[in-house]
Amino acid sequence: MDGIREADSPARHEEKTMEKALEISNLHAWYGESHILHDVNFSVNKGEVVTLLGRNGAGRTTTLRAIMGLTGTRKGSIKINGVEAIDMPTHRIAHLGVGYCPEERGIFSSLSAEENLMLPPHVSKTDKGMSIAEIYEMFPNLAERRSSQGTRLSGGEQQMLAVARILRTGARLLLLDEISEGLAPVIVQALARMILSLKAKGYTIVMVEQNFRFAAPLADKFFVVEHGQIVESFASSELQAKMSVLNELLGV
Repeated sequence: MDGIREADSPARHEEKTMEKALEISNLHAWYGESHILHDVNFSVNKGEVVTLLGRNGAGRTTTLRAIMGLTGTRKGSIKINGVEAIDMPTHRIAHLGVGYCPEERGIFSSLSAEENLMLPPHVSKTDKGMSIAEIYEMFPNLAERRSSQGTRLSGGEQQMLAVARILRTGARLLLLDEISEGLAPVIVQALARMILSLKAKGYTIVMVEQNFRFAAPLADKFFVVEHGQIVESFASSELQAKMSVLNELLGV
């Protein structure tokens, strides 16, 4: 109807009332004296998949690390499920139900795949996490390699294990850093199916991705990071209209 203002539209009302899993406001972060993040602002609704795009060195990984309290000084606000976490140590942030999968994966080479999987403690009082059976159903490769040492797993299997390990903890907000990097197309396709399955189960996912083709069909929203700031944001429905801007910012 012509008389309805945009601010009063049903879509706007739904956006206002959706519950936030993550709210970042005026975030600054440093490594030593190096000021990396400059006034970062964005939010993620529960159950959404969000991708942070940008060139190498733009500050995307630092944003994930700042959420987890793994940078140096942080200033601003980071709310996780409405709880202010800017002054919390990393272990307390994890117990808010946050799981971080770093680019380097962190697989213990001397332990078997299943021992790696069982290693982290539960972090949520309300969610027991996925059972071993559920994880093996999602990652059949890991079921086959459960007794293999970490050093004997392929790069794709190690990536699956790194993600599976945080699913067992009960974390519902997942921070995934470049999980598709350097992997064979068949493994990348398996990871894409995994993300869609987790989204269907209500998980909230924030991904850092260089592989735009991998991220494009998965994310609900995109944020472009440049020089430690969010310089562009748009919904998946706007992706085609934003391609010229992305070409300029990312060279995709």
